[in-house]
Amino acid sequence: MDAAVPSDCFAVRLRFLSEDAGKGDIQLSDQHRHQNLTLQVGGEEGETELTVTDGDGVCVFKYSVGKDTECCRAGTQSFLITLGYISVLVQFKSRSEFTAFYSALKKRRDPRKELSVFQQRTDDSSALQYFQFYGCLSQQQNMLQDFLRTATYHKAILQNEVDFRNKVVLDVGCGSGILSFFAIQAGAKRVYAVEASSVAKYAEILVKSNHLSEKIIVLAGKIEEVSFPENVDIIISEPIGYMLLNERMLESYLHSKKWLKPKGMMFPTFSDIHLAPFTDEQLYLEHYSRSNFWHQTCFYGINLSGLHNAAVDEYFRQPVVDTFDMRILMAKSVKYTINFLEAKEEDLHRMEIPFVFQLLQSGLIHGLAFWFDVAFVGSRVTVWLSTSPSEPLTHWYQVRCLLQTPLFAKAGETLSGKVLLVANKRQSYDIHIAAVVEQSGFKSGNMLDLKNPFFRAPEWLIW
Repeated sequence: MDAAVPSDCFAVRLRFLSEDAGKGDIQLSDQHRHQNLTLQVGGEEGETELTVTDGDGVCVFKYSVGKDTECCRAGTQSFLITLGYISVLVQFKSRSEFTAFYSALKKRRDPRKELSVFQQRTDDSSALQYFQFYGCLSQQQNMLQDFLRTATYHKAILQNEVDFRNKVVLDVGCGSGILSFFAIQAGAKRVYAVEASSVAKYAEILVKSNHLSEKIIVLAGKIEEVSFPENVDIIISEPIGYMLLNERMLESYLHSKKWLKPKGMMFPTFSDIHLAPFTDEQLYLEHYSRSNFWHQTCFYGINLSGLHNAAVDEYFRQPVVDTFDMRILMAKSVKYTINFLEAKEEDLHRMEIPFVFQLLQSGLIHGLAFWFDVAFVGSRVTVWLSTSPSEPLTHWYQVRCLLQTPLFAKAGETLSGKVLLVANKRQSYDIHIAAVVEQSGFKSGNMLDLKNPFFRAPEWLIW
């Protein structure tokens, strides 16, 4: 197995261009044609040092690139540096590697440049963990093997091939590139596949091995930080997390609209978040009993009980990711719709969902259950992807948020209140729930952290 290449190192080929001062002719020569050349990016911010070594680690080229250096992009995956009468053409192995190099170079040359929208809303530690996670082929496999997810996207794109034929497409967060391939199957002229994690290199491999390098252009970088030579006719993406909103990739999806032509299309087009009250005594007691460990008064001679209340509070701040029987729902769901063609990024920073439920059964209300549906509105058909508990299970499951104190209510009574979703820099949301039974005045609520869910699904349901 080959050793991993550091993220600031790139496989390259060097070509030297020299000009005959008398005749003005350009002469092109290769250097170290049969060596494995590696370019390493280093140096201080504002002055970048480029070092090229051969397979034996011997330096064959070294140069500092500052703000006054004559250099530019050449073609789709090369970089040109001019040194007097000689220019050095650095050719990269793939477009994605060049894009990663070029982004790193720009950041180093202009460290005072204003932070991108993504950087402004995201903690560095959260972003690092997020992109490492999605850079693993195992996680890409996990998503690809979700049959309902993958088959629904395939159906939505291929059954609306009229919307893709001879069109320019943007795939936001392309991952392995699966949606880009679907777009080409539907007749797209060209696809720009953008991926910020290291899986971009694997997408590039699949594009080349499927002989589609002229049609699918993989760009390594965040959609908030990359640029394109043209606007696009349609944007495709799978920007969905638990409870639809977790990971905050929907904001990147909305940001990408700056590249969408007037009257352009988006797949998916809109989404409905559903919520309904549920009763589940077993879940509530199970969740509460997780804190029993902290009841111990002699754990290796130490009294832990002083932390029991804090443990209960922490566990109840965890949304429960699992699936359930529809019969535990105590009322018809209400929905909150997000139209991706109309919504702005800032619309997702704070969302308030009021609810009024007419209860269909008597009992204890232990919390609110959440699921979502997304719609792909094409010219020929509208295709739905549903995570409802009444539909086949997906890797998103459903999400349940417990109330700290259950509420008793009778059939026919009204449960009202609101859910407040506040975005945070950890690429997730703080969930605030307030509920009241109008006839009795009984109140309850909770504040939960969507970034830190409790995965309750039994082992046989883990993908």
